[in-house]
Amino acid sequence: MSIIGQKPEVKLWDEICKEFALMRPPFPKDDDQGSVTTDITEFRPEAHSPVMFGHMAERVEVDSLAADDFDPASSHPACIGYTMLERQAKRDTPPPPTPPPRETCMPREYLEHYIFPVLLPALLAMLKQAKKEKCFERKRFRFNGCDYLTEYLWRHNPKYTGRESDQLEDIPFVKRILADHPRPPLPLSLIWTEHEAAVVIQSFYRGFKVRKEEHIQELRQWQREWRDENADIKVKVEDFWKEHEPGSERGSAKKVRDHKSHSARYPACYRLRTWSPSPERS
Repeated sequence: MSIIGQKPEVKLWDEICKEFALMRPPFPKDDDQGSVTTDITEFRPEAHSPVMFGHMAERVEVDSLAADDFDPASSHPACIGYTMLERQAKRDTPPPPTPPPRETCMPREYLEHYIFPVLLPALLAMLKQAKKEKCFERKRFRFNGCDYLTEYLWRHNPKYTGRESDQLEDIPFVKRILADHPRPPLPLSLIWTEHEAAVVIQSFYRGFKVRKEEHIQELRQWQREWRDENADIKVKVEDFWKEHEPGSERGSAKKVRDHKSHSARYPACYRLRTWSPSPERS
C-alpha cells in the first residue's frame, strides 16, 4: 500500500542519524514510519487525480469491469480501479508501569525508572541545541554541553516551579562554584556571530586601505608631530600666566630685567633717576 503525495526530500543529515535512531528510547512512531509496507508515491497531475492526494491507494486488477459496481454516491469516479483506505487512528499510549520503590529497587531499575526518563530528554535537547550552534561543523565553539544540561535539568525539575526563566548564573550552587573558580573570559572569535565578525573585519580592512594612501600618510605624520608639540600644552600655559600675572615674583623680576636692559642702551646723562615717595619728601 502506498500513499500518493509529495515525497519529502532526503537529506544527508537524516541518513547519517538513521542508524543512531535505533538507540533512542521507544518513542511513539508515526504511521508512515511504523509500517514497513507503506511508501510514498510522488503525485503527478497527468497520472493521479487530486482526489487521491494524501490517501492510501492501491490499484486492483480485476477480471470484470470495475465501473459496473461503482456507486457515485459513496466514491469519486477517479477512484475506479483503486482501493482506498483511511489511516488508522492512533492508539492511546498505555500508561507506564508503576516504578519500584527507590530504596529497595536494583541499580538497573533505578536507572531505568528514575534517571533515564529525566536525563534522556535533556540529552536530546542538548543535541538539538548543539546542532543549532553548529557544533558539528566547527572545531571551536562557545556552546558548553554541561552548562546546558545543568540549566535544562534545573528548569525542568518537576518538584519545583517558577524556574522556567532562570539562567545558569542564577543557580545557587553554580554561583558558589564560579566564585571559587572563576572562568576566563571567552575570546571575541567565539562571542561574535558570523555577521558581527564580518562587519569588524571589513571595516578594519577598509580603514587599512585608506590609511595606505599618500595624502593620508602625510596628514597622519602632521598630526603626530602636532600632538608631540602640544603634549605639555597645559604646563606651557601655566608658565606663561605665572610670568605675566601682576604681583607674581617671576613677573616682577622679569619686568626689572626688561627695564634695566632697556635703560642700559641710553647714555648716563639721559637717564632719569626716580625715587619712591617717602614721608620726608612729601
